[in-house]
Amino acid sequence: MKHTIDAKRLLCPMPVIRLGEMIDTVDKGDLIEMLATDPGVLHDIPAWCKVHGHKVLEITQKSDEIILLVEKIG
Repeated sequence: MKHTIDAKRLLCPMPVIRLGEMIDTVDKGDLIEMLATDPGVLHDIPAWCKVHGHKVLEITQKSDEIILLVEKIG
């Protein structure tokens, strides 16, 4: 199942906090699409996923929007 987090206009650390909150509510194998505008997510989300055992499948940048696709592994 795919879930979406709208973290546009939120600054660090809020996108990471929102991902942490959602990842606890979804099933293993579910995908979370994060929509963000803070370029800090390009480093912060992959680093958080590495520490917590999840996987960033894709990062896409469209003008001022960043879209990250995260898979819940554990």
